Amino acid sequence: MAENEMDTCEDQIIADDVKTAGQPLSDFLLQLEDYTPTVPDAISEHYLHTAGFNTTDPRIVRLVSLAAQKFISEIANDALQHCKTRGANQNTKIKGKDRRYTLTMEDLTPAVAEYGIIVKKPHYFV
Repeated sequence: MAENEMDTCEDQIIADDVKTAGQPLSDFLLQLEDYTPTVPDAISEHYLHTAGFNTTDPRIVRLVSLAAQKFISEIANDALQHCKTRGANQNTKIKGKDRRYTLTMEDLTPAVAEYGIIVKKPHYFV
């Protein structure tokens, strides 16, 4: 009898795990309804439509916008790190917190190359 009770307890624990396994995803999707991403929905919808993906669910569009925002921020952060390391190798008069950084192709090119994007300058700029 005790063994049968243990089996039902284990089954109940497994059933509770199955019920809560999708809970974080559903909570995240509910949060996406109220979230306003940096990349506007219209831009994401346009590129999704251009790629052949049509959806009426705004949460999917916002999820793609959020992924694009993360991708852009990672590239910008990598470019900033390249700029800082390049600036550390140069002798500059400006040191400390007042240093301003400018996003240049010299820093952006190796940052996007880490993600497999090859950037070439047009011939008339060389």
